[in-house]
Amino acid sequence: RQTFLTDTVKLAFIVQRYGAEILGGSEYHCRLVAEHLAKRHEVEVLTTCAKEYTTWDNVYSEGSDRICGVTVRRFANAQSRDLKSFNEYSDWIFSNPHTTQDEERWLQQQGPWCPGLINYLEQKHKSYDALIFFTYLYAPTVLGLRIDPKRSILVPTAHDEPAIRLGIYEPVFSLPSAIAYNTGVERGFLRQRFSISAQTEEVVGCGVDLPPHLDETQSELLPNGAMEDNSENENLTKSSRQPPGALFRRRHRLHGPFALYGGRIDPGKGCEELIEYFGTYASQHGDATLALMGVKLMPIPEESFVRFAGMLSEHERLEALEAATVVVVPSPYESLSLLALEAFAVGTPVIANARSDVLTDHCQRSNAGLYYADREEFVECLQLLVGDPKLRDAMGQNGRRYVKDNYGWKTIITKYERLLNAVASKRGHRASRGFRGQSRSGRSRSRAPR
Repeated sequence: RQTFLTDTVKLAFIVQRYGAEILGGSEYHCRLVAEHLAKRHEVEVLTTCAKEYTTWDNVYSEGSDRICGVTVRRFANAQSRDLKSFNEYSDWIFSNPHTTQDEERWLQQQGPWCPGLINYLEQKHKSYDALIFFTYLYAPTVLGLRIDPKRSILVPTAHDEPAIRLGIYEPVFSLPSAIAYNTGVERGFLRQRFSISAQTEEVVGCGVDLPPHLDETQSELLPNGAMEDNSENENLTKSSRQPPGALFRRRHRLHGPFALYGGRIDPGKGCEELIEYFGTYASQHGDATLALMGVKLMPIPEESFVRFAGMLSEHERLEALEAATVVVVPSPYESLSLLALEAFAVGTPVIANARSDVLTDHCQRSNAGLYYADREEFVECLQLLVGDPKLRDAMGQNGRRYVKDNYGWKTIITKYERLLNAVASKRGHRASRGFRGQSRSGRSRSRAPR
């Protein structure tokens, strides 16, 4: 039986960066969940003044702001990150015996280092019914979870990487009362790696909306990248005759098939390898372009097959995803991949890095994507999808169905309500006012997580 809080509760989301222009990663995930929960609950976000994770420089003003129905409280970072020095220290600490003090120094160097946020949380934590921490990696979570673990929910967004093996993260996974995993793959990895003592666990993920014009109840869509036959229905308006993403294609001079990547354009996201592999495809076949949208954090080679679209609004991102022949997810480290889910939602098939268990699991369960382990497999996957519109269309329909069945917002928020019921009900004044599905003893009758 599903259980829900009868009262509006006050929630604090703790995350390292927050802003409408920060697209992708745990920060974007956090914002989407916060905005949806704010439709029913009182939501505040506690975050830093940083806009970029490379430096953590204070760009936003300190104090309170209001973004899409959510109160955002920003605190200034005490220091910037020297990325070169930090990377050198990381190479050392991941490869050599070291002390707990060394790890604490590493955590501070990584940043964001924001004593003001932690001080505020220490003083005000009792005014919130639940604390929701996004991503295990950074100091606001590592330090913040110690303050009130019984009413804390952790959204780890974790994957197998060198940092997660540091001893400083052991308490992060043993402290919180509840954990919201992104996928079953992430849950399996963390339960194997750590001693999880959370009383409540859910595989939740993040919601993805199916655009209304792509709803399965409506007429069949053109395959991505196909040209429309205008011989019928001449009375249709010009805009309604355009294939999906036509405006994006014209704006960026993309006249043939193209592969799209979206997110941080960064070697750590697999982008250097992606460009190399795509170069091999282009030299052999020459009939496609690679479009890159997002923040540029590495040099982009001046190749005829590469288009840099830059930072796009959410509406333009949707246009780009619809316009693409395929979407490529080259990162070997993913805990969910909103890029893949958003591509599925608009009916665009995905080509994913096989080194990510999460991505291969998405592809297998959805039957909406292919994955590659090396250059040759990448070229073969891209050649297959570019050359077969019927296959792309079938996979696109599979992807939309997968998102609708597993990542609709109603499903996601129901799971968060269960977590909030378990955590917020520990507050005496909330429990005395009662919850649906609660026995008189105060113990929840909600089902155990699957």
